[in-house]
Amino acid sequence: MTEVYPEERRFEKVHTIIHEDSNNASLFVANEIASLINQKQKEGKKAVIGLATGSTPTKVYEYLVNFHKEGRLSFENVVTFNLDEYFPMEPDSIHSYVRFMHEHLFDHIDIDPQNVHIPKGNLENHEVRQYCLDYEEKINNVGGIDIQVLGIGRTGHIGFNEPGSSLNSKTRLVRLDGVTRLDAASDFFGEENVPRKAITMGVGTIMSANRIILMAWGEGKADIIQQAVEGEIKESVPATFLQNHTNCDFVLDGASASFLTRTKTPWLVKECEWNDRLIKSATIWLSEKLDKAILKLTNEDYNEYGMGNLIAEIGSAEQINLKVFNQLQHTITGWPGGKPKADDSQRPERAEPYPKTSLIFSPHPDDDVISMGGTLLRLVDQGHHVHIAYQTSGNIAVFDDEVIRFLDFATDIQEDNKTLSKKFKEVREFLASKKPGQIDSEEIQGFKGLIRKGEALAACRYCGVPEKNAHFLNLPFYETGAVRKKPYSEEDIQITYDLLNKLRPHQIFAAGDLSDPHGTHRVCLEVIFKTIQRFMDERAEWILDCYVWLYRGAWQEWEIADMEMAVPIGPKDMARKINAIFKHQSQKDSAMFPGNDEREFWQRAEQRNKETANRYNALGMAEYEAIEGFVRYNFNIN
Repeated sequence: MTEVYPEERRFEKVHTIIHEDSNNASLFVANEIASLINQKQKEGKKAVIGLATGSTPTKVYEYLVNFHKEGRLSFENVVTFNLDEYFPMEPDSIHSYVRFMHEHLFDHIDIDPQNVHIPKGNLENHEVRQYCLDYEEKINNVGGIDIQVLGIGRTGHIGFNEPGSSLNSKTRLVRLDGVTRLDAASDFFGEENVPRKAITMGVGTIMSANRIILMAWGEGKADIIQQAVEGEIKESVPATFLQNHTNCDFVLDGASASFLTRTKTPWLVKECEWNDRLIKSATIWLSEKLDKAILKLTNEDYNEYGMGNLIAEIGSAEQINLKVFNQLQHTITGWPGGKPKADDSQRPERAEPYPKTSLIFSPHPDDDVISMGGTLLRLVDQGHHVHIAYQTSGNIAVFDDEVIRFLDFATDIQEDNKTLSKKFKEVREFLASKKPGQIDSEEIQGFKGLIRKGEALAACRYCGVPEKNAHFLNLPFYETGAVRKKPYSEEDIQITYDLLNKLRPHQIFAAGDLSDPHGTHRVCLEVIFKTIQRFMDERAEWILDCYVWLYRGAWQEWEIADMEMAVPIGPKDMARKINAIFKHQSQKDSAMFPGNDEREFWQRAEQRNKETANRYNALGMAEYEAIEGFVRYNFNIN
């Protein structure tokens, strides 16, 4: 967390605290909650905490539990009120917030169960109104909420106060917005299983808290955070009401704060200390802002948009323009494995050795072709030894009907196989009685994993990758059968270590696309980083000569200013990439976890790749059909 001067906040209408990452931010919030509890204990008073659910506060709860286990914190004087609960919802359901809170917090601390309040999701309809009035009265009877913890939804909702909620709203039954239900679809194994209603504290209830802390992590929250912090107060973005609270902080990580003016365009709020990265970013921003190619920007353009001191430092617009133009031009290469026997001084990849061993890590069995299918094809066509490591089975993303379809086929071609017929009957009976969100048996999870494996092998064959070069790691952290995964462990790292030690690649490609709806990409990347750092610490010679490239594309794309390698894709290779994606038939037409984009993955990938090419073209670069972008990751040598 760095010091911020008042002039840097002049676009911000609510106090924001930006941390480097969500772990540090979560520790900051946990420490404040713990301090309040301890202070209230000294005064002989109750500490009343308003709690949120979802992925955002889980690390905060983990820290609070650790404080308790270390003997630093008791919850004997704590009273809690949760924000919301789905309706209808049984408390023992795997989707209920009652279960969530007990798993993440209450079962691990010394809180009095009588002091825990979570809205009931299993009321009769006629009981709801009075229950909500009673919930408000319980809050008032303990003197109100001392600290209210919040997350924020993609629509700007706080609690389940959807767009249109009024400032004075109280605890009530609400109908959930379509976007909110879509965002929750991954937890419920399909949007059709997400409840349409919820009981939530109102905006007025939240605003009556003495202190409010809203937390947000990740790139996916950047846009709505910018609206909530810098936008006008309006009912269509309920979080903007918090601008009027006298003691409210937005606690953010760097990614969720990336669209704030002081982060994205700092030259608009203060005089900058310019470096190459900032100069490149500012020049690209100005070019796109004015719809002018980089080489056409003038001194007046820079001066008008707060970059006069840059002109003064560098000397002229022409010098800046040429510097950034050359930087961009040098990122473009049709040789992602390096061009053999060529001058590589201005290329992102080395010419030698050739051919290279290129290892592509794919978190799910289709991320490789979705996000870098064009580059994969180019590496194969140019004679490199391409390996693909599928980090997880991807089994939870297979619909039940797919299992029946494959078993039906297997049974038909082996009519006299009584064991298979019996197995098929058992599977059909299980799936027919399966409740929404129920975890599959290990056997069915295995079948679903085999479906994804078969599709991945089909895509490998299509792309020209030998089947022996396809490595199915099936990392244990993923194999829970549920959306919620285990933390990664030494076993995950060891599996990855063994593969890297065996192949000793010259290039590693890994998913830096961290906005997938249930976090698998993020965990997979952390496992890779931990493993590579282990090789660095061991001074392994091969890792010192290995380039690590991070790709995106399934959920978002790199900023042009960050791209260090841009691989053009022609119309023919774009068609080949889409055909490779089509080999993953169980993900075709409708994905189990669509996230906030309802289009098929091939449509998202095509649009993002073409948009990148169009942006390069508008900046004054050559015109290409599509481009896949990569950022190089550098590791520390201890």
